[in-house]
Amino acid sequence: MTGTSTLYGRLFDAGEGARLFTDAAELRAMLLVEGALAQVQGRLGVIPETAGAAIHRASLEVTLDPAALAEPTRRNGVTVPGLVAAFREAMGAPEHAQYVHWGATSQDIQDTALMLRLRQALTLAENALAKTAGALGALAEAHAETPMAARTYGQVATPTSFGAVAAGWGWPLLDLVEELGALRPRCLWVSLSGAAGTAAALGAAAAETRAGLAAALGLEDPGRSWHADRGPVLRLAGWAERLAAALGKFAEDLLLMTQSGLAELRLGETGGSSTMPQKANPVGPSALFALTRKARAEAALLAQAGSPRQNRDGAAWFTEWLALPELWRATLAAAHGAREIAGTLAPDPGAMAAGLAASGGAPYAEALSFALAGEMPRPEAQAEASRLAAEAAARGRPLAELARGAHPGLDPALFTPARQLGQAPAEARAFAAAVARRGA
Repeated sequence: MTGTSTLYGRLFDAGEGARLFTDAAELRAMLLVEGALAQVQGRLGVIPETAGAAIHRASLEVTLDPAALAEPTRRNGVTVPGLVAAFREAMGAPEHAQYVHWGATSQDIQDTALMLRLRQALTLAENALAKTAGALGALAEAHAETPMAARTYGQVATPTSFGAVAAGWGWPLLDLVEELGALRPRCLWVSLSGAAGTAAALGAAAAETRAGLAAALGLEDPGRSWHADRGPVLRLAGWAERLAAALGKFAEDLLLMTQSGLAELRLGETGGSSTMPQKANPVGPSALFALTRKARAEAALLAQAGSPRQNRDGAAWFTEWLALPELWRATLAAAHGAREIAGTLAPDPGAMAAGLAASGGAPYAEALSFALAGEMPRPEAQAEASRLAAEAAARGRPLAELARGAHPGLDPALFTPARQLGQAPAEARAFAAAVARRGA
């Protein structure tokens, strides 16, 4: 999808993230793990230090052809045996190469290499979200008091401000960025537990080797085996799924706010039709929404791989391989797309004001009911406001006109947007201030 298609690559563009889940990136990460493992083992005397240094150096220099590993991967059901054999051959130094992969198992190498790539994916997502939040913060500040109709169940509700709407899109993104500080140490783990999770082949130096490998790679040492505990992978997937939910809401709102007849927002770029010259299709938000659907679907599939049988489960692990790259490609493409869209949004205050006016004053019915409660019991005030709103809709007359006719003592300013924005401006400015404090 986003990582392989030339035709649709620009439509579902993951930016720098597209390269993280390619075969080449996976092999490079696994070679880095093998090299770091050998270097640590050489330093600890588990293998000869000269061999550890040679393997580490070769891991930085050797390039392996993914196509050449396809058949061994099909046969073995895992990439590492073919990779180790190819790496040993490429080294051309059998006296050192024999110590490659000493005491480790395939899952150790693949899981650790995965965490190296997910670490980069989180950084890319974090940077994109910070830029998106920055753009939304600027909109929230600039339009804290730009009135528009809030809509619930697709119906006009009460007045709000566009700044508050932008803040509503942005707060979940700031929350997700803030969570990363705690999420990284709980998920970005090294794995070094040997064939069945007991680290028997690593001997007495097992724990020290694992800690050294974690330090060498900048990952966390979990202090245990996690071969059959997919918690770290699932926690990261859960974060990505919630990001997809937040960006999906952003995208769907944009689709609604740019539709014909409403047009409260303008996009920096729109798409054309092959036959209708008038079309200005919201391509960016549509692609963004599609990507968030893809991410959430893959997260659901990945969850099914979260209960592996016994000490290692081939079917569960294979399911993870199918779902996880697609989840993160879609997530990174969505984050990249949201950043591009947010920086081009232009609200149309005139259209927003027209949306409030077109409903004949319905957004002020709640305020009217509270105002009337000053001269009659609250239940009667609600009933009177409902009656006046229904009459205004039926007769095509402004609610303000009918209400003032029936109740001359009402404050004329009751039906002005500025009086009915409530906390919307404050919420918009609070979000803008939070963005500024966090340097987004």
